[in-house]
Amino acid sequence: MPTPVVLISGCSSGIGRALADAFKAAGYSVWAGARKTADLEQLSAAGFIAVALDVNDATAIGQAVERLGREAGRLDILINNAGYGGIAPLLDGGVEAIHRQFETNVYSLVGVTRACFDLLRASKGLVVNIGSVSGVMTTPYAGAYCASKAAVHAMCDALRMELAPFSIEVMEVQPGAIESNFGANASQHAEQLISESSPWWPLREGIRARANVSQEKPTPASEFAAGVLRTVGRSPRPRLVRLGNGSHSLPLLARLLPQGLLEKVLMKRFGLDRQL
Repeated sequence: MPTPVVLISGCSSGIGRALADAFKAAGYSVWAGARKTADLEQLSAAGFIAVALDVNDATAIGQAVERLGREAGRLDILINNAGYGGIAPLLDGGVEAIHRQFETNVYSLVGVTRACFDLLRASKGLVVNIGSVSGVMTTPYAGAYCASKAAVHAMCDALRMELAPFSIEVMEVQPGAIESNFGANASQHAEQLISESSPWWPLREGIRARANVSQEKPTPASEFAAGVLRTVGRSPRPRLVRLGNGSHSLPLLARLLPQGLLEKVLMKRFGLDRQL
């Protein structure tokens, strides 16, 4: 049997790097995507096939997939992992912040998958899209991020049906709290937007709390990656898998609690239960 090939976006750190490590250890030929030259050099030194992949750049996507087809000649698994979480009140970030969030978390998923379609079809491959429990439970100060992950969930359902005639499977993974740079990056993003001119300035500690909530008792990224690897090897594969701290309890709360009560709980948690 030929060595199975996996392409993973966003491998510079965190979940992406942990996924690359897990699949490499399992015998896959891992094509690890990243944007920065330094990250690509580190990935190459670690034994991966490092590929320049800016998921927001159509030219870069095309070049990466052309190289993959030329050198590997196949693609068994595509993992759309690249993404980020912007934290800010929706009206502070505005339309521009929402666009950036959707560009990376949503539009790129379609762009990369479309570019890989022929290779996936030939191999009867699998598309794994990394969503989030934030797509199920909406929280304040993360409206754009939650909306983007809700869109990922809807697109996974559509892609699963649309790709079935070509024998391409689609699986969605919804992580809970996973140990990564996500919290630090979200905090940095939040601090850049928190301003004394904002109506939410008196509530800034709540914004900071939301930026850091994903790193409260996080599941190690290596444990998460091992779970993804196990699930990929199952037959039949599930349509949706939830892994990590809170990945089951938070969707359960969102489903069982009345919406009004859930909103009150979240508003209190993030300091929105007072008038300004």
